[in-house]
Amino acid sequence: MKKKQKYLLTIFAALLMVVLAACGKSSAKETGEDQQTLNLSTEAPMDTIDISKMTGYGSTGNAFESFYRLGKNGKVTPGLAKSGKVSADGLTWTFKLRPAKWSNGDPITAQDFVYSWRRTLDPATKASYSYMFSGVKNADKIAASQADPKSVGISAPDKETVVVQLEKPISYFKNLMAYPLFGPQNEKVVKKYGKKYATKSQYMVYSGPFKITNWTGTGNKWQYVKNDNYWDKKVVKLHKINYTVVANPTTGQELYQAGKLDLTPLTNQQVKNFKNDKEFKQYPYSYVTYIKYNFEAKDPVINKAMNNKNIRFAMSLAIDRDALTKKILGDGSQTPKGFVPADLVNNPKTGEDFADEQYVENTVGTNVKLAQKYWKQGLKEIGQKGLKMTLLSNNDAANTKIISEYLQSRYHKILPGLQLEITDIPGHSAAQKAADGDFDMYLSGWGGDFNDPVTFLQIMLSDTSYNRGKFNNQEYDSLVARAQDEDANNPDKRWDDMVKAAKIVNAEQGVTPVYQQVTAYLQKSNIKGIIHNTAGTQWNYKYAYKD
Repeated sequence: MKKKQKYLLTIFAALLMVVLAACGKSSAKETGEDQQTLNLSTEAPMDTIDISKMTGYGSTGNAFESFYRLGKNGKVTPGLAKSGKVSADGLTWTFKLRPAKWSNGDPITAQDFVYSWRRTLDPATKASYSYMFSGVKNADKIAASQADPKSVGISAPDKETVVVQLEKPISYFKNLMAYPLFGPQNEKVVKKYGKKYATKSQYMVYSGPFKITNWTGTGNKWQYVKNDNYWDKKVVKLHKINYTVVANPTTGQELYQAGKLDLTPLTNQQVKNFKNDKEFKQYPYSYVTYIKYNFEAKDPVINKAMNNKNIRFAMSLAIDRDALTKKILGDGSQTPKGFVPADLVNNPKTGEDFADEQYVENTVGTNVKLAQKYWKQGLKEIGQKGLKMTLLSNNDAANTKIISEYLQSRYHKILPGLQLEITDIPGHSAAQKAADGDFDMYLSGWGGDFNDPVTFLQIMLSDTSYNRGKFNNQEYDSLVARAQDEDANNPDKRWDDMVKAAKIVNAEQGVTPVYQQVTAYLQKSNIKGIIHNTAGTQWNYKYAYKD
């Protein structure tokens, strides 16, 4: 709430007099506290602070904590649970909560977890990530409106105990429980604010090391402020994190050099200018950008084209990914070996990267002659001499304009008769068009929610909402189901199931991987303690500080 200017001037004058009277006697500690503010940029405004309705959780673990947190290298570290045990059959998890409070001082209880899970799974909530509860007792039935949300397999025998019942063992379940989606919600607060709940930062309470302030639902600036009611507040050194929406990296660079940002992402051109700078830093992420094909396109010609394997192979093999990542992007981004990214998870027995094991020859490499051969054959099979198609892309995301224009130019050069138009629109609008099936090809992507191949394999299942292109392969569905069901407690068989499944998508080019993201930044050398992970909640500022 704004204060009157006269009142502010009076307070300022009084404070100034106190400071002058102190003659420099203010403590070093007070000076240090004033300095513990981190200034960050973000590409787009937050669309919601309701953990049930979020479509991404990159930094929200700083405000919303679950049973665990993600620490360095994706390792699970303590959160609201002081302990967690699983039964011998892998079907029952029991969590004991530590004494903890919400940001408003209310105690965090086991019932808050029960309420949160029920609310998220209730179809009326329309949670985008409800599918991640799959495997919890009755979760799939509830999401499909075939069971009451109260029947979900979570209970609170007492205020400090949460018991979760699974329908099948989930090997990565502990890792999953570090995701804010599975955290608690304060039922009293939800009911108090009603329709206002989570529409502004003051209509929310927080369980993490920070609380969100000055978020209006539409603004381009907001803050994370230290949560003095957080259970582990003694280790939190930052007092405030200022967020500013900066859509243009050039503006970000200018703000950084003016001392108004402590961390800013760089474009490919900026990387070339700063790659030898002492403040240059790269943060990899398990995010792969794909071309999604609409297998149920309404236009009959486009439908035939998207369902033609030769045409999809031509699209993939025409891309020079090495030139794209090294020369055009130049930011350290990687060439993918399939639709599951590198550095996500390794074979528990051999240590080999899953990305290497999923590789299928002549699917994501560059082969112009073979691409043209497939293209010519594909056009013949669908009875066309050429194709006019549209590529839908999201202009909120980094590099999409560069990538879409590269693809347009490359396809025009390599695939004769292909006219590719670009529909470059804001992310929310692009996502809605994709959800409605209103696209030919869609330049989209996916970032891992946790360090397991299933986080990617799930998005290509025939019955998941994120399978925008409607790829459908029964053998693939069966293999993923087997990895999640009968082989869930057998790490070797489960791994084999997942490799076979990934190879099917790669061999069919159900989606065409374009590149794997690595983001380059300028980061002030006095910023310490930031934890960044390649999957899940990427950014952890709990231990961050300014030196």
